[in-house]
Amino acid sequence: MLVHPDFDPIAFSLGPLHIRWYGLMYLLGFLAGWALGRYRAKQPGSGWTAAQVDDLVFYIALGVILGGRIGYVLFYGFEGFLNDPLLLLRVWEGGMSFHGGLLGVVLAMLVFARRHHQGFWVTTDFIAPLIAPGIFFGRIGNFINGELWGRVTDLPWGMVFRQAGDHLPRHPSQLYQAALEGLALFVIVWLFSAKPRPTMAVSGVFALAYGVFRLLAEFVRQPDAHLGYLAFGWLTMGQLLSLPMIGVGAALLALAYRRRPS
Repeated sequence: MLVHPDFDPIAFSLGPLHIRWYGLMYLLGFLAGWALGRYRAKQPGSGWTAAQVDDLVFYIALGVILGGRIGYVLFYGFEGFLNDPLLLLRVWEGGMSFHGGLLGVVLAMLVFARRHHQGFWVTTDFIAPLIAPGIFFGRIGNFINGELWGRVTDLPWGMVFRQAGDHLPRHPSQLYQAALEGLALFVIVWLFSAKPRPTMAVSGVFALAYGVFRLLAEFVRQPDAHLGYLAFGWLTMGQLLSLPMIGVGAALLALAYRRRPS
């Protein structure tokens, strides 16, 4: 049985300013996406410039932060929001939703594509391989914070999280998700997008693969205490939000290869 290291969530302080590990993980995610985007833009026939990638990362950052926070409050804390609408603004208390961040990025890409005269699906195909590193670093941030722990297990790598308050060994589900939604997703989408594909295909692979990985990870992740299981004694909010992603991803792939514009 392992014990969570119980990291200090504050990485370092600059006077009264406290820099948290979770914020640093977001920064690393954006920097990784920016560097990968710059690399892809340099490839022959990419159709992208370095300046466009710089603007693109700025739009993505806005979409992730605003969409992630709004999505978390609406999906996971709506009752608290009704009682205290200022909860939406108290980002320092934590709480971000991937699915909300994804919706925020989709809206940001609509604006970006319109302003830069790029096709919407061309834009989403370009950014799809750049997102997984951010998910990886975000899950590492969850692990450092000792949040979003897994369900109780008797496996030898079960880990006790002090924050859970019960001293029971649990799945380190944050690390599972970092491996699946971060590393494995990155390898799949990056390699798939390394060759010319029909428009929408890369976006479809990303949505489908993430939806499947998140659906699987939720089986060992402890559901949010205030939500519990939503249906059938096992369906969680994360799974409920991932099922449409799987359907959308499959539909995009089918449409992409039926139309075959590349």
